[in-house]
Amino acid sequence: MTTVLIADDQPLQRFGFRMLLESQDDITVLGEASNGSEAIRMTAELHPDVVLMDIRMPGLDGIEATRRIVAGGGRTRVLILTTFDLDEYAHAGLRAGASGFLVKDAQPEELLSGIRSVATGDAVVAPSLTRRLLDAYAHHLPAGCVVEDSPGDPRLASLTGREREILTVIGKGWTNTEIAARLHLAESTVKTHVGRILAKTGSRDRIQAVILAYDAKLVEPS
Repeated sequence: MTTVLIADDQPLQRFGFRMLLESQDDITVLGEASNGSEAIRMTAELHPDVVLMDIRMPGLDGIEATRRIVAGGGRTRVLILTTFDLDEYAHAGLRAGASGFLVKDAQPEELLSGIRSVATGDAVVAPSLTRRLLDAYAHHLPAGCVVEDSPGDPRLASLTGREREILTVIGKGWTNTEIAARLHLAESTVKTHVGRILAKTGSRDRIQAVILAYDAKLVEPS
């Protein structure tokens, strides 16, 4: 059973999400929050598997709420919900530690699939869309966000040459299937490498690995 907390300042939006989620046998809604502060408090109390997090909410917004929830170190993962698929706030949400984002007009099955994917540790945003988002807003990052790549960077130092190569192409938006075909590897081998990369770099999921590739300048915005 996947447990969900809905965080959105619009009652009708929360109602619609609850109706959809509660129609599923494997998903339970633990509660609803109308702002970021409530989302943080209820996450600490209820420990949901996934928080559906709106970005624009009164008081504490969804970005800061995401950052604090992730910083808490719990198992809860955050799925950002945004109005636009290239929203600069969605980019900030991913950098804050969200495991992905979906637009609010996504099809119901997309939302359900996204929740299930996030709950199992996968990223929701397709690699190509992740790259498009990062490319569009790479120049909007706060000063000091970009970390120069160097041999002493602890996030990269433990990677093997092959793992570094795979991290680079992950940052370019390649899927596991594409990596396997282009690097002449079995897809199961690619999955093993990706898992090791996430573990060694402390990345929560593939999206965070993409952000690391950009931060370390393994990939430059197009």
